[in-house]
Amino acid sequence: MNCKYYVYLIKNPKNTIYTGYTTDLENRMKQHNKDLSGYTKGKGPWELVWYAGFEKEAVALEFERYLKSGSGFAFARKRFL
Repeated sequence: MNCKYYVYLIKNPKNTIYTGYTTDLENRMKQHNKDLSGYTKGKGPWELVWYAGFEKEAVALEFERYLKSGSGFAFARKRFL
């Protein structure tokens, strides 16, 4: 499997959870921790707690959208955190 797209969950010491999508997970984590990302700016440090790789961008974006929904957020907290 050749994954190009990633959906991920990160959390900070206050247990704030952020769900995101990227094509470069390592670089994206650096951006979050250097305050270069809007929502997470000033709320770090951030720790990667879960991620999944996808071959198709549309599938990754659909799963990210689901995890950001009410039922998806509950699912993520129960299964991944």
